[in-house]
Amino acid sequence: MTPEYSTFVSNADTVRAEITTACEAAGRVPTEVELLAVTKNHGAWAPEYAARYGLTGVGENRVQEAMEKKPLVAAPLRWELIGHLQSNKARVAAENFDRVQSVDSVKLLRRLDAAAAELNRKLGVLLQVNAGDDPAKFGVDLADAPSLLEAALALPHLQVDGLMTIAPLADDVSIAQRTFANLRELRDRLASDFGTPLATLSMGMSGDLIPAIAAGSTQVRIGTALFGRR
Repeated sequence: MTPEYSTFVSNADTVRAEITTACEAAGRVPTEVELLAVTKNHGAWAPEYAARYGLTGVGENRVQEAMEKKPLVAAPLRWELIGHLQSNKARVAAENFDRVQSVDSVKLLRRLDAAAAELNRKLGVLLQVNAGDDPAKFGVDLADAPSLLEAALALPHLQVDGLMTIAPLADDVSIAQRTFANLRELRDRLASDFGTPLATLSMGMSGDLIPAIAAGSTQVRIGTALFGRR
């Protein structure tokens, strides 16, 4: 059942207020943090609502779901893949997404670069880092991130915009804080060592956006708080 748009607006206003409060507490400007609406597991109404509200990007976990949904959405949006991507689906991902956030291997980098070359485009990517050292999460280890970035920067059809991480599920907020601080510190070190800005830090979701923003997130990925559970 599709919820009323007014319900979404109320939810989005609440999330925006939470982002603003978190930014003020961290001495940051709210416009530094993008709200990416995570529309996975919801119908085409979800990206339509996001666009109507004024959001410019949506995140999807699965390639197939996005492929089915996109033709039903008339609004201009940036589509980002935030879920794990198998290298054999690199071509279809490059065709259907504006940016892939979940790049965690050289093999996947090369497949995406080849696909982007065939499509005559430059594909935005984020390198996914397992900054919380969580065996349940995808992402390259912190120690291996420099070599992954080096490989990415050598590929002409990829634009490396920054880094992404997912914090471990835990009741202890210090675990999320440490995860996000690890990613921020890694980004700063890599940006200096490689002479590239890596401006995007995609970290923080509905349950942990406050510590993410405190640590320097520039994009929070919010689904449940906007659209409810499904």
